[in-house]
Amino acid sequence: MISLDTARRLRAAGLRWSPGSGDRFVVADKGMDDEVFVLSDMTVEVHQQGDRKVIGFNGTTEWALDSVDDHETVWLPRETQLREALAATFRGLRQADGLWQVDLVVNGVPATVGHPDAEEAYARALLHLITGES
Repeated sequence: MISLDTARRLRAAGLRWSPGSGDRFVVADKGMDDEVFVLSDMTVEVHQQGDRKVIGFNGTTEWALDSVDDHETVWLPRETQLREALAATFRGLRQADGLWQVDLVVNGVPATVGHPDAEEAYARALLHLITGES
């Protein structure tokens, strides 16, 4: 799973989230940064209220939280979602020297981004694609 810091950087770089079943997220800056939630049709659902999305917590959760606006959450994209976001720039994932390395081509220029965790490597490759940071 990617770190909250990396997820925040992706959001700040412009990665947008359309919440869907199975998505992981945290309710940020409410003393729950270490609690990872998963959207599910049974316990945590997305509701449209006018022009905003609200994430509702159904009665099966252990604590009293009815709902939060989606802007109060930070999405933790999964490996497949990160790879999909890389789209045609993605060339491959390989392991070398103890790191997962994501190979991509951005504007015709090959790049490799590595990290010990594969999802984090994908996320950092996506940051490279969006912002140019290495």
